[in-house]
Amino acid sequence: MSKYWGNIVEKLMPYTPGEQPKDLDLLKLNTNENPFGPSPRVLNEIKKNCKDHLRLYPDPESLELKKSLAEHHNLSRESVFVSNGSDESLAFIFQALLKKDKPILFPDITYSFYPVYCQLYEIKYEQIPLDQNFNINLDDYLVENGGIIFPNPNAPTGIPKSLKDVEGLLINNNHSVIVVDEAYVDFGTSSAIKLINKYENLIVTQSFSKGRSLAGMRLGCAFANPNLIEALNRIKNSFNSYPIDRLAQTSAIASIADGVYFEENCNKVIEARLYLQEQLKIMEFDILPSGANFIFTKHKNVSGKNLFNELRKNKILVRHFNSPERISNYLRITIGTMNQMHKLVSVIKEIVK
Repeated sequence: MSKYWGNIVEKLMPYTPGEQPKDLDLLKLNTNENPFGPSPRVLNEIKKNCKDHLRLYPDPESLELKKSLAEHHNLSRESVFVSNGSDESLAFIFQALLKKDKPILFPDITYSFYPVYCQLYEIKYEQIPLDQNFNINLDDYLVENGGIIFPNPNAPTGIPKSLKDVEGLLINNNHSVIVVDEAYVDFGTSSAIKLINKYENLIVTQSFSKGRSLAGMRLGCAFANPNLIEALNRIKNSFNSYPIDRLAQTSAIASIADGVYFEENCNKVIEARLYLQEQLKIMEFDILPSGANFIFTKHKNVSGKNLFNELRKNKILVRHFNSPERISNYLRITIGTMNQMHKLVSVIKEIVK
């Protein structure tokens, strides 16, 4: 604490990101990065664009990137917002669309940045408990609210909601903004982007970090009717008018263009996820159904903390959440390559024997 701090700083409990270890020998399965590199087309375009014009500011509106995203999703360019990572899109959404008189709603076990944003922007909120099977019950959200936000699939559980369920919520809640955070949508979950033109209160966020292997570039996007996007642009242009650098814009456009590479790698991740789920079931693990590039699992007899520590001793890093107590025995394991999953399974067999 410092006498020079502003009033808000002392109250904040900042978000804690997953560990980024310096030990390069670790098998890193803790932060849901894609095990496959970006498209070769991305790398070629970066090389071509590492020229003298990097001395110039990038396009502040990222018009070519917005055009690529709009065409990819059959939307107007005015329905697209781009940001420095999807967390920035979320931050602007909380500021622009969710600070209301009534509390906003989100799950009690979910992306832990949501309550941090609420603290930072002094937004009232209520957390809706997941059911006994860790599902989001969207009927529980049909109460008065200042907005609703949830990931689909949810994190850290990985459980997806169907597009029919999402649309049911939109039909029955037309008085406030509904935010669907689709950071992990590329691995078998249906996107709500196709509902944008039908529901004026829907906003969908996505990331280039997971399915498109560009976590190091920090790229995110949001899709909504132009009225909601204009609110985000007003916040963005009051904060940083040049959020997306030249190479990041180039990378994103090239990634969108190489749809075949993207789909092949997503399918490889899904295949490795199915393999890991099958092997863990044989070893008496409980595994939640996943539509993401990770699984959420616990063993019948070995605690989550012990499993985490033993895997770390074997140079495998996964994610363990100490709280809430309800999930303290679970591990979140990022899906890697098939060879990495073979190694993981081999080590776990030795631990649980």
